[in-house]
Amino acid sequence: MFDGSSITGFSPINKSDLYLQPDLNSFAVLPWTVEEGYSEARFLCSVKNPDGTLYEGDPRNVLQKTVDKAADKGYSISVGPELEFFLFQTDEEGNPTVKTHDNAGYFAPSPADLGEKVRLEIYRALKAMGFTIEASHHEVAEGQHEINFKYADILGSADNATTYKWVVKTIAKKFGLHASFMPKPIFGINGSGMHVNISLFKNGENVFYDPQGDLQLSSTAYQFIGGLMKYIKSFTAITNPLVNSYKRLVPGYEAPCYIAWSASNRSALIRIPAKKGMATRVEIRCPDPSANPYLAFAAVATAGMMGMEENLTPVDSVNEDIFHMNDAERKERGIENLPGSLELAVAELEAGTIGQEVLGDHVFGEFVALKKAEWDSYRTAVHSWELETYQTKF
Repeated sequence: MFDGSSITGFSPINKSDLYLQPDLNSFAVLPWTVEEGYSEARFLCSVKNPDGTLYEGDPRNVLQKTVDKAADKGYSISVGPELEFFLFQTDEEGNPTVKTHDNAGYFAPSPADLGEKVRLEIYRALKAMGFTIEASHHEVAEGQHEINFKYADILGSADNATTYKWVVKTIAKKFGLHASFMPKPIFGINGSGMHVNISLFKNGENVFYDPQGDLQLSSTAYQFIGGLMKYIKSFTAITNPLVNSYKRLVPGYEAPCYIAWSASNRSALIRIPAKKGMATRVEIRCPDPSANPYLAFAAVATAGMMGMEENLTPVDSVNEDIFHMNDAERKERGIENLPGSLELAVAELEAGTIGQEVLGDHVFGEFVALKKAEWDSYRTAVHSWELETYQTKF
């Protein structure tokens, strides 16, 4: 039992008794605790009410409902997320600074890439906890890194993303560093994303794949893309939930801020990677690693499946570099922008239907209230830019 009223957004004080039920399949020893005669382990848990029913405010249970809805129609969902992060130096008291651990760039080798040893230790810890690691490398920005793990069923993948963030931060601290999944910690360089690769399976077959179809995609895949295109504005607040998220979603830093889809075109928000067959998947590139993976994956999967239910057809793909189009060219092609701020994204979430469909009444209400409070706190604060720009002028 634990006190749900002590966790923001969970439960009121008069209904505070909640219970944790471990998922026994999630048992893993924590490698950094292992000593002779002693070690610690962890379970991931679902939250339950005192009567044993699933608690509606638990994000894991929110995603389980999406899994159940898909299963009712014969589908299983697989997801492979790609979470980027920064390594920052810390001061003498262990607090994070804004100085990156290195100044290396994309796929830089040693000695420029100072993060190799840190990533290797993260890799070893994740492998010991049951992960299959597929790639580990330096990313585009100084001090930015990415470690990719194998796709899994959508709930298992959200569990893995949660575990991954915890492990990365824990191992970085052992090296005297601070790992940050903040979307845009430094102005003028690339921010960090959480690209979400998603596939649907039925009777063991990937329903997005059609060897005879255009781009080897099935009609189901096009409907799924159509759903993402239609509902993306309505769930951007879920996949990009911070004020800071919208500092990343701007032109010039490889982050997709224009609503379009394409095959292998990384300037498009939705991309179809080249691998086909059982590996056929849809990649949505706007989410960032500050998002709750349970809520984000549920929103993406639900939007796509709504496209299937509504038999949607996406607009034509865009194969040109969208980043180098001007406003008139994008307007002529019908390419719209994602919401430009958390305020606008929350307004789209409230105005749409997918938010309550995915989150349920409790999580939807709490999420919207907290995000409005976050925006209001940001809106009314006096920032360093304002002081630097105005204080000596007026």
